[in-house]
Amino acid sequence: MKYPILAVSLLMLFSTNNLVAQSGTPRLPDQVDPKPFADNANHWYGIGDQHQMINPLPGKPRYQPTQLAEIGDNILLFQKDNGGWPKNYDVFAILTPAQKDSVSRWHNTVNTTFDNGSSYTQIGALSVIYANTQVAKYRDAALKGLDFLLAAQYANGGWPQFYPLEKKYSKAITYNDGAIEGIMRLLKDILNGLPQYAYVDVAYRQKIQAAFDKGIDCIVKTQINDAGVPTAWCQQYDEQTLQPVWARKFEPASICNAESAGLVGFLMSIDQPDQRVVAAVQHAVKWFQDSKIYHTRIETITAPPLETAFRLSTTDRVVVTDSAAPPIWTRFYELKTHRPLFCNRDSKLVYSLAEVERERRDGYAWYTYAPQTVLNKYVAWQKKWAPEKNVLVP
Repeated sequence: MKYPILAVSLLMLFSTNNLVAQSGTPRLPDQVDPKPFADNANHWYGIGDQHQMINPLPGKPRYQPTQLAEIGDNILLFQKDNGGWPKNYDVFAILTPAQKDSVSRWHNTVNTTFDNGSSYTQIGALSVIYANTQVAKYRDAALKGLDFLLAAQYANGGWPQFYPLEKKYSKAITYNDGAIEGIMRLLKDILNGLPQYAYVDVAYRQKIQAAFDKGIDCIVKTQINDAGVPTAWCQQYDEQTLQPVWARKFEPASICNAESAGLVGFLMSIDQPDQRVVAAVQHAVKWFQDSKIYHTRIETITAPPLETAFRLSTTDRVVVTDSAAPPIWTRFYELKTHRPLFCNRDSKLVYSLAEVERERRDGYAWYTYAPQTVLNKYVAWQKKWAPEKNVLVP
């Protein structure tokens, strides 16, 4: 089915000045929002990696969001020959000539990805920059990025974490860290006619519409159905069978509430959703309601330094019983049993945070409040698109 184009996207990735005028026409952003790049930047500054093209220098000077040409040139510098981008660099960083030379020498290395907000975020930023500057190289780079994005999509509508495909888990269909959600929101914003995407012509929009429709189909088909009742989604899926699969060694095949909340938020933003999308939202919302954990909060406490091969831990996390705590969810729920699920780096499944080794216990987001955002928006969505059934009412 071809989904109708929205008048205004409900989530604008580059939105520091993305206000909507009284007429309903979205305004053109006049700067690049750093927030969509935060995951990449935080990894670059926080995790030293000898395999990186460059590492940050002391002082960490950065461009201001209004320095469009400088940011745009950085984004072009990091773009690979295949049109995509690597992860875990800060495109706002003021680089030295030596750093720029180092990055340039890696242009033909295709470690390109959608992980940590990569590639689709750069395309959106370049579109803002071109719309404000009318400098053709930014438009051309954005179109090259879109070519990369469309080429990476599987025939079933999903996207891998890395493209070209790698042999490890990164070839799986990836909802982890909002990868497919971010791609789909970009495509939706283009189809919605946001002003920064005016350069995308009708023929190209038809390609984007086809990719968007396939993406919706994949999302709906991969909703986990346990014993006849759809629930939510896993982080990653086998690209052939569409079955939930493991990601990293501590990320088991399971129902993943953090990623699912983002997907449901995206589905709720679709105007005139068909019955498949409505049903997917309804089932997921019911799952979020049923999987709430009450009277529980997670407390971070000071702990003696613990250095491992992976990171230095200086804190610990403990589960505290608190009758006043708002509902919380674990990141993972076991398939079939729906028990809260945790895991160690040796892939040993455990069922409490206390059983997780300390390096992972305080180094991973095992709990989330993300489903509450969906529940908060549900009643208004339900009245508009599913008035005959409020799944939160017994």
